[in-house]
Amino acid sequence: MVDVTGKEMDNPTFKSDTVLSDVHLHCPNKRHLMVRLNAVGQPVFLSYFKLLWNTEDLASEKHVREATTEREHQYRSGDELCGKDGNNLKKERALNSEGVEALLDDDGDLEVVRRPRSASDLEMEDLLRDRVYPVILMKGKEDALEDEEQECTCSDVVKIEHTMATPLEDVGKQVWRAAFLLADYILFKRDTFRCCSVLELGGGTGITSIIMGTVAKRVYCTDVGEDLLAMCEQNVALNKHLLEPGRGEVKVKELDWLKDEFCTDPEAPYSWSEGEIADLHDHCTVIMAADVFYDDDLTEALFRTLYRITHNLRNSCTVYLALEKRLNFTLRHMDVTCEAYSHFRNTLNDLENLQDRKMKYTVEPIKLDFCQFLVYERIEQL
Repeated sequence: MVDVTGKEMDNPTFKSDTVLSDVHLHCPNKRHLMVRLNAVGQPVFLSYFKLLWNTEDLASEKHVREATTEREHQYRSGDELCGKDGNNLKKERALNSEGVEALLDDDGDLEVVRRPRSASDLEMEDLLRDRVYPVILMKGKEDALEDEEQECTCSDVVKIEHTMATPLEDVGKQVWRAAFLLADYILFKRDTFRCCSVLELGGGTGITSIIMGTVAKRVYCTDVGEDLLAMCEQNVALNKHLLEPGRGEVKVKELDWLKDEFCTDPEAPYSWSEGEIADLHDHCTVIMAADVFYDDDLTEALFRTLYRITHNLRNSCTVYLALEKRLNFTLRHMDVTCEAYSHFRNTLNDLENLQDRKMKYTVEPIKLDFCQFLVYERIEQL
């Protein structure tokens, strides 16, 4: 969202401070229920994300996407223009000097013909656009979700509370594509992560940790900010049905990359106990992070945290990093650049080339040809 402010219209100031994730916009026919306002007054929505376990689910989702593409193509490339009476409009067609075809009226003016809305238009909108139904549910009225619950089976639906548009500092409260990409990889490589002890950095809404919790022994889902961590903890509670009894424990903890130590203050919410820190150091073999590389200072802080934690681990560890390359046009370069990604790669190279007698870091890319289990657009920038 861009705001234009200023005392005089001839001296405007442009301010852009709202970031919007498009994951929830790529879920056809899904309802997003507004369940509450969080501590800072932002609306919180509850969304259901279906896991596509079998070929029937995958085929159904593919059919919807193909039908959408086909209808969109038909409407955009139709040869006939219909008037209000349903008959073809007979207008004089002319070609300008560049060969561009135009519609002219009797006076030679360009006439824009608008196709009337019809039943087919409404059907088209159902396929192309998600319907968002913000419904404020009264606290304690759990039966208000009963209709939604009946549409979902416990074994194949992830329930996530999230916001839809936030300032940059609150982007962790949204759901992002790279988190879905990493979740796909976890589901595809279930045997690799089975019974592991895992640490997630910048867990946000917790969806990746929840998916990891379906196969791993224990997951420490970490981020910073009491409001965000409370949302994450709520999401873990909403998805207890996915975790195996006696296994798949997901613990929500605070981990600030700008601090050198774990928060151990017993009075602070989401702090670490000495036993939990010892458990992490003794058993963690997997660290993961998704879509956390958007600010250069935070990127450097994350790699410092990675260095500090891995040096204290008893076992060797694999770090999985997922991100989306976000392209932006900059006046400084007068070109489309991806500065956040470039800084990430440079910092990653520094880590790999680090001369350390105790530790050695190697970097390997992962091909993105593994199965897709969640409904989102797996774009080439992932």
